[in-house]
Amino acid sequence: MKNRFAGNIWLLGLLPLLQAFTSNSGSRIQKPSQPIFINQINSRQIKPIKVEVKKGTEGYQLIRNGKPYFIKGAGGTNYMDRVAAYGGNSIRTWSTANAQEILDQAQRLGLTVTMGLNVRKERHGFDYNNSDAVTKQLQELREEVLKFKDHPALLMWGIGNELNLSYTNPKVWDAVNNIAKMIHEVDPNHPATTMLAGANKKEIDRIKAQSPELDLLSFQTYGGLGKLPGTLENAGWTGPYVVTEWGPVGHWEGPQTPWKASVEETSSEKAAGYKSRYEEAVLQDKTRCLGSYVFLWGQKQERTPTWYGVFTEKGEETEVVDVIQYLWSGKWPQNKAPRLDSFLLDGKKSTNQIYVKAGGDYIADARVKDPEKEKLTYRWELLPEGTNFGEGGDREDRPQPIPGQVTTGAGGRATLKAPAKEGPYRLFVYAADGHNNVATANIPFFVQK
Repeated sequence: MKNRFAGNIWLLGLLPLLQAFTSNSGSRIQKPSQPIFINQINSRQIKPIKVEVKKGTEGYQLIRNGKPYFIKGAGGTNYMDRVAAYGGNSIRTWSTANAQEILDQAQRLGLTVTMGLNVRKERHGFDYNNSDAVTKQLQELREEVLKFKDHPALLMWGIGNELNLSYTNPKVWDAVNNIAKMIHEVDPNHPATTMLAGANKKEIDRIKAQSPELDLLSFQTYGGLGKLPGTLENAGWTGPYVVTEWGPVGHWEGPQTPWKASVEETSSEKAAGYKSRYEEAVLQDKTRCLGSYVFLWGQKQERTPTWYGVFTEKGEETEVVDVIQYLWSGKWPQNKAPRLDSFLLDGKKSTNQIYVKAGGDYIADARVKDPEKEKLTYRWELLPEGTNFGEGGDREDRPQPIPGQVTTGAGGRATLKAPAKEGPYRLFVYAADGHNNVATANIPFFVQK
């Protein structure tokens, strides 16, 4: 939504632009007696809220406005109202695109923002030996920091995203250090971090040597989240950290078919994994972990349309969202998502390396239960296996569905007519309860002539 409020148009009734946290519980300052102008924030007439990382007798803490602040966050800017409603307190971005709008909305909802700075990646063609390009990037980022540094919803700055992924030039860490130093010079009120793909001793040693200006590190891990505290100790990181991405078992971590298709967990398997790994790591490492951002609070195409998003393309909530609400608030939702117990094609599970004959008919069977015993409706979708896979979350095109190949039967049963063209495919099932909750699963299979 574009910013409708410009010039001297009054923002009647929008207290939120001046709201500030006083604690993790979300208590707010009192509503001002007079309306305010949007240009008051743009001209930085509001005092920023101080955020810092401090080390005490019991370990590290993030301190916001003088009080401990543990991040219960979501990665992404979709459904921000649900983050607040479900007990979360923060969101994370990957760049400053639409930053004013995002910060203002977060403030209205009582959320904070870890604001990403889009630092260019070597794997996308940026050359860190080019001193002019590096200097230009630093100046551009300085202008972005100056624009938003005093917004009361700002929590910290995230310098780049997974700059250690598929790179060769260690000068990137010199650039990161200079960006962090610049942030400290122009914005003394907010910490600076960088987001790393995984954790290993070689990279952490380089960062400790070349980027001492960073206030903390941020790690992004999926199936390995439960072991992260031990992994960091072995890698030599004893300082504070945030988990800025965590989620299901990654497509590179789980089983694969002989035709190199990654096997995705069902929504119910994901939910169980999210809960156990978060409790094993984020809640247990009380001396160094400052909180986390679950990935992805929304939906995206990455390997499949359902792998990493905790919502469907329609905005339906999977069982993972129920778990996140419980982990944030200690309370389960009143109406829970359906639970998928099993999904079979031709009597076989997704890990059974399923081959079918072109044109043949095969039974798909999804066993789904709804906690409230509500009637379920089923959607089926057949997709060819994707081919234009990216790396590190790079954009991918969603495969086009193949119509007319699936006939819905009773309950969670359907008949698949195998495509005539040889190759890899996936059959998806969505079981919805009519209350915006859904269970999802898919099975990869290979059509042979």
